[in-house]
Amino acid sequence: MRLKRSMMVIMMALLTAALGACASAEEDAGSAETADASKGKDLVLAIGGEPDEGFDPTTGWGQYGSPLFQSTLLTYDEDLAIQKDLATDYHVSDDGLEWTIAIREDVQFSDGEDLTARDVVFTYKTAQTSGSVIDLSNVKSIEKADAHTMTFTLKEPDSTFIDQLARIGIVPEHAYDEAYNEHPIGSGPFQLVEWRKGQQLIVEANPHYYGDPPNFEKLTFLFLEEDAAFAAAQAGEADVAAVPPSLADETVEGMRLVDLQSVDNRGVMLPYPEAGGETEEGYPLGNAVTSDRAIRKAMNIAVDREGLVDGVLEGYGTPAYTIADDLPWWNPDTVIEDNRLADAKRLLAEAGWQENDAGVREKDGVEASFTLYYPSDDHIRQSLALAFASQMEPLGLSISTEGKSWDELERLMPANPVMMGYGNQTPLEMYHTYSSHTKAESLNNANYYSNPDVDRYMEQAMRATSQEAANAFWKKAQWDGETGFTAKGDAPWVWLVNIEHTYFIKDDLKIGEQRIQPHGHGWPITDAIENWHWQDAEEG
Repeated sequence: MRLKRSMMVIMMALLTAALGACASAEEDAGSAETADASKGKDLVLAIGGEPDEGFDPTTGWGQYGSPLFQSTLLTYDEDLAIQKDLATDYHVSDDGLEWTIAIREDVQFSDGEDLTARDVVFTYKTAQTSGSVIDLSNVKSIEKADAHTMTFTLKEPDSTFIDQLARIGIVPEHAYDEAYNEHPIGSGPFQLVEWRKGQQLIVEANPHYYGDPPNFEKLTFLFLEEDAAFAAAQAGEADVAAVPPSLADETVEGMRLVDLQSVDNRGVMLPYPEAGGETEEGYPLGNAVTSDRAIRKAMNIAVDREGLVDGVLEGYGTPAYTIADDLPWWNPDTVIEDNRLADAKRLLAEAGWQENDAGVREKDGVEASFTLYYPSDDHIRQSLALAFASQMEPLGLSISTEGKSWDELERLMPANPVMMGYGNQTPLEMYHTYSSHTKAESLNNANYYSNPDVDRYMEQAMRATSQEAANAFWKKAQWDGETGFTAKGDAPWVWLVNIEHTYFIKDDLKIGEQRIQPHGHGWPITDAIENWHWQDAEEG
């Protein structure tokens, strides 16, 4: 029934898109071609919803994927190694405080105006005061040295600042206003043509782009839920369609399934302090059960992560052990042997948690029972919550599950376990999630975790003046052989799975090597979309 409703949704969306495309063609704006013209210069994608805040990099657009319309100073390759984009060179002072960057002199925005250091300075100063997800609070000053050189001066050394240089798209000072997020102008490979909110986005190749011209002249993004995107693929009306794991084993004629590794993780965030506290807002803080280290570690070794991958994700995922599995700063020593129910029972018994007549563990009059909350509109998190609760029952833990809105969850999570999800291509996410300095900053460290040793390692990582030195400290924060924020240490989370991103893609469409995908926000698969192309004879 749900798929039938989705078919109706997709057919309505495609009819609107087709009518709009025909009208645009009559006005010399071109038309959005579909699979019937699969060898043409147009591409139709149904890869996720539209950005709520539009396409302004100074407020967060592009943080989880390509900014598409804008260029960045630096960029990442498929191995997450830093490469130059707008920048031709960059230099970091010995003390790590001054970052001097030279940029190309041949770059124009899509309106034909030159991009200079003045635009870079304007972009970063605007982002610094935007009050958005972008944190540039450590930037002391941004100064233009000449028309194509600028210097960033930091308050303290920060090895993660390089991530900002690779994420923030440059906007034009001369064309930036309150409506920029809906009418972006940039120097990226594409330019916006039309945005029909709730329906579709049409973009065309930017004629002023300084790089190799994209192989596709026009892209049409259809804003569809995953099951509707699958219906579009079945109908031959999309060249690329993001689908949930539950539909990944289906067959779509003329398309192949591409499943991409990700750090789009899911796990149970456990309140760390003892019960009885209160947040600054007056909400309950702490939990009498999850504040016990033995409970947290027992859950980590008892859970069957492979079983969750196979049962909930239909096999399209991997077990998760940290917030950053397989990224350059990940510590592989954090992998643990799980599905060890007998060892978990013994651990709880030794810590004083004994089963009562109802089969529930109890210690000092406190029953090992709690409610595990999840976002009410997220079916995968709901399924994971139910499966996790079921796996914990033989351990003697009584866990109920309940869906709530995000407003409600933010009030509940300081005192109650919540099924959460993170995953970004920067070690800064570890700092935000585990540092005692970030407690209660929005969703950062919402379980109030704190460990002085972990704080020290992460501060050393932040202040390192090379990526190699920084990564060594990030790894120690996870586990140094004695302590850390992972399951071998304090275990303030039970990380469960990394969700593979699954797409149906036209058989002869080549998308190149993809790096490990971040959390599902944005359109991460579009990172190098300017290089996508139809397979030619030489490629077989």
